[in-house]
Amino acid sequence: MRDRFVETTTALLAEDPRTALVLADISAAAFAPAARRHPDRVLNVGIREQLMLGVAGGLALTGLRPIVHSYAPFLVERAYEQIKLDLDHQDASAVLVSVGASYDRAAAGRTHLSPADVSLIDTLHGWTVHVPGHPDEVPALLRAAVAAEESAYLRLSTLSNARPHGGDGALVVVRDAGPGAALLVAVGPTLDAALAATSDLPVTVAYTHRPRPFDTAGLRALVDSEVILVEPCLVGTSARVVSAALSDRPHRLLALGVAREELRRYGSAEDHTRWHGLDASGLRRSITGFLSPALV
Repeated sequence: MRDRFVETTTALLAEDPRTALVLADISAAAFAPAARRHPDRVLNVGIREQLMLGVAGGLALTGLRPIVHSYAPFLVERAYEQIKLDLDHQDASAVLVSVGASYDRAAAGRTHLSPADVSLIDTLHGWTVHVPGHPDEVPALLRAAVAAEESAYLRLSTLSNARPHGGDGALVVVRDAGPGAALLVAVGPTLDAALAATSDLPVTVAYTHRPRPFDTAGLRALVDSEVILVEPCLVGTSARVVSAALSDRPHRLLALGVAREELRRYGSAEDHTRWHGLDASGLRRSITGFLSPALV
């Protein structure tokens, strides 16, 4: 996904003189050719993430469309106050693009883990959040975000589904289990594991790469009474949105995601997926436990 991001951003810098890029050393080498061609619009502030957001806010106020990029914990958690003040409070918008997701660089330790990034962005108003599930989804999402005037957050990962699913983020039914089935909503790269976990269960599986704004109309059209929400970020990130959308209907909700308890382990992204129960086996255990009365 990072490679597709670099390719698309490099093209946007050449195509649109409003586009700017602000870095804090991360991916600077990949953007070196673009920086040589556009030295006034590709800015590397060094390891100063708060400054990176402040510069982006200033660029936005001059009429440019800044793309801001780093690892998720540096971009969102470390610089959250600047996002809140230098963008939102100033009514300035930017496109934030992170790598690292929840635990892609788990071998680098806790400093590189950020399962709560989407929850933090969700405290702000009017942001669009995309969590692509495949590298081929990235170019169209990035281009649409840059072309818009609102702030957006693209959360890139090394984890991926086997194939892309396009669209604007509205819920897309990938497998229909028929009337009365539970509904599973898989966000981003959790789809393949969710499909494998429910292959023989009475569960309709829908996909989205856009948890914000969540497709509440699509949700209401698909839900009978049971909803399973699988997200590659902090558990419960979208639970309040789902519950609010269904507040007038009796329903049960199972929210699955990265546990709040810190694992205090290194390992690989695949290890962490398994440890958090987000692989096919772990999801199946949770889902069958949730649905067990209906399965008897």
